[in-house]
Amino acid sequence: MLYWLIKFSDGGDVFNLFRYITFRAGGAFFTALIFGFIFGRPLINLLRRKQKKGQPIRDDGPQGHFSKAGTPTMGGLLILSALLFSTVLWARTDNAYVWIVLFVTVCFGLIGFADDYAKVSKNNTKGVSGKLRMGLGLLVAGFAGYAATQVHSAELSGQLALPVFKDVLINMGVFFVPFAMIVIVGAANAVNLTDGLDGLAIMPVMIAAGTLGVIAYVVGNSNFSEYLDVHYVPGTGEILIFTAALIGGGLGFLWYNAPPAAVFMGDTGSLALGGALGAIAVATKHEIVLAIVGGLFVVEALSVIIQVLYFKRTGKRVFLMAPIHHHFEKKGWAEPQIVIRFWIISLILALIGLATLKLR
Repeated sequence: MLYWLIKFSDGGDVFNLFRYITFRAGGAFFTALIFGFIFGRPLINLLRRKQKKGQPIRDDGPQGHFSKAGTPTMGGLLILSALLFSTVLWARTDNAYVWIVLFVTVCFGLIGFADDYAKVSKNNTKGVSGKLRMGLGLLVAGFAGYAATQVHSAELSGQLALPVFKDVLINMGVFFVPFAMIVIVGAANAVNLTDGLDGLAIMPVMIAAGTLGVIAYVVGNSNFSEYLDVHYVPGTGEILIFTAALIGGGLGFLWYNAPPAAVFMGDTGSLALGGALGAIAVATKHEIVLAIVGGLFVVEALSVIIQVLYFKRTGKRVFLMAPIHHHFEKKGWAEPQIVIRFWIISLILALIGLATLKLR
């Protein structure tokens, strides 16, 4: 909303700064960060009072997790509140891409909230049925994918862009929307599976969001996209403000989620943030690059799929426990050791993803 302050600008005063996406992205970052610091502790206290026993702990999980009993969940509410407030405040409210990403974020956040509420109210780890969550997620993703095809230019609508190979587009036609659904729902569930240790999911999410934010800014700028030989997607630059707000809100949450966590993100946060990453990738035509940047999430999801399929076929396990971060716990790795090493891997993958902008 603050963008419209440029109406008071004569081209040389302070209001002119609001024309620049980078300035407003910085504002969104600090707004979300301060929001998190101010409202973090009151929200945690409220969640403690309401939830009493906190997030239920799996009986078959690592033994070290039983010490976390009583820790409240739904901490994703802090991230989402900071993210939504900052984005609406600093982004252009006439930008369709911003609203598509916000729509996916809010809807997946509501699905996650329902799941978290079911878990804490019934004091078990089952929550909402997987089929219902998947069905609702696919519905939201389908709407977002279709909306993206309507907003994209005629040259890009329904097309799949390949990284590294410049000017290469694969016309998916009517199959693009189902593809977008898989990307968004897959990203949401992959982040959800990664969220199993204190601070494990939020930092890779912020790293991926920052990377996608840079990509959105580049492909949304005609000069940068021409110089780098990437497909120009006008309007996506505003997504940088969303990702900056996500990073600010994420850091505010991490302040309280750092080991030992005072609050868990819960499905409220993990599904919403994962869905947001998928929606940004669809909007910027970088769906394949998301698989690189979010490679850690891909590995976490694959470890579960491999474990389930192999166990059904042979009755044996590939990993000591899935997702794979629990495998390393079972092998004796300390929780901070796993978390920090996974952060390092996420950073390396993000740099590889950014390199695809230059490798043409």
